[in-house]
Amino acid sequence: MTEWIISFLLLAGGMFILIGSIGLVKMPDFFMRLHGPTKATTLGMASLLIAANVFFSVNSGEVNIKEILISIFLLITAPITGYMLIKSAIHHELQAKEGTKGMDNIEDD
Repeated sequence: MTEWIISFLLLAGGMFILIGSIGLVKMPDFFMRLHGPTKATTLGMASLLIAANVFFSVNSGEVNIKEILISIFLLITAPITGYMLIKSAIHHELQAKEGTKGMDNIEDD
């Protein structure tokens, strides 16, 4: 049963990383490109790390704290990094593609 859980988590993680990477390449402007790495790829990496944690916990019989700490660090830092990149792009007045929604909600500095 654990092999099925590990396999599902690995496949789901791989799919999320693939979707995030394709989104990074295919999106038309900087603001849209950040969604790939900050959302889908972060979820994919967390899924891969959970699969590794389940695998090593089952084989060794004890919980491996390294994957848990890496997952927590990744889930905290990736959205903050995306936020800081967006704030930097807004500060440098980087133009978005015509039709990008939400640009009217940006505050003036």
